[in-house]
Amino acid sequence: SACLVGSEMCKETGPILYDQRHRTIGKKHKITVPEAFFKVVLCADSNPPKAIGFIYKNASGNHPLDSYVNTVDEVERITGIDFFPTLPDEIEEKVEAEYDLKLW
Repeated sequence: SACLVGSEMCKETGPILYDQRHRTIGKKHKITVPEAFFKVVLCADSNPPKAIGFIYKNASGNHPLDSYVNTVDEVERITGIDFFPTLPDEIEEKVEAEYDLKLW
């Protein structure tokens, strides 16, 4: 993870590639188009620390924010990325397993 835990807010964003064959754009460079995007946010300085994850499908739509919300654990499962490995395990396990959109 590129985040420095201990900073005020830590954010990670990136593509999600579900399928084996990906749609591409551009005739010369063939740029891969992700099926979705993720964002995870950690506020380690809050008391208690909190984290939240989002998954946005790469499709048109304008849905309420809560339709995109996930636990960080779920985003990790889908992406295969361990987002906050430098957090102490007891804090990492708790903040990654739950979210409360009202706290954000």
